[in-house]
Amino acid sequence: MESINQVMQRIAAIEQRFSHTQSRPAGDFAATLAAADAAQQSIAAKLAVSAGKEDIVKMINLAAGKYGVDPKLAMAVAEAESGLSPEAVSPVGAVGVMQLMPETARSLGVRNSKDPRENIDGGVRYLKQMLTTFGGDVSKAVAAYNAGPQAVKNFNGIPPYSETRNYVARVLSLAK
Repeated sequence: MESINQVMQRIAAIEQRFSHTQSRPAGDFAATLAAADAAQQSIAAKLAVSAGKEDIVKMINLAAGKYGVDPKLAMAVAEAESGLSPEAVSPVGAVGVMQLMPETARSLGVRNSKDPRENIDGGVRYLKQMLTTFGGDVSKAVAAYNAGPQAVKNFNGIPPYSETRNYVARVLSLAK
């Protein structure tokens, strides 16, 4: 029993030594969780600022390989969406390199859309879902990424919205 106490004391000493926040009572789980979440947001914000275009390109290529998406297509979507900027926020609330809408991000399990790695992973995974949904038809998948899959289904193809038609043309041109 004494060795357990010694281990517990050592753990407490180590935790104190590396703790960057004030100690909280063990029972205050909500406050501890909120502090951890705030710390993660802060780290992600610093990552977004420090992630250069070269890092963004690497992240896109890794995600494309992970999900079996043509890296040129994933890169083209990211370029068209944000110009590869992790700080991009659209007037309608889309965030990050892949311009994920909050609802889409949640559905993909993306906890922090401002974190370039999470944003890119979620965006490329969503692009893969659109490619699968539309049987590999790149034009329809790209249109769905922009206008939503239901719009593409409703029009049985690229919706007649000028924004979406221009977006599809731009992405396909960039992906060449």
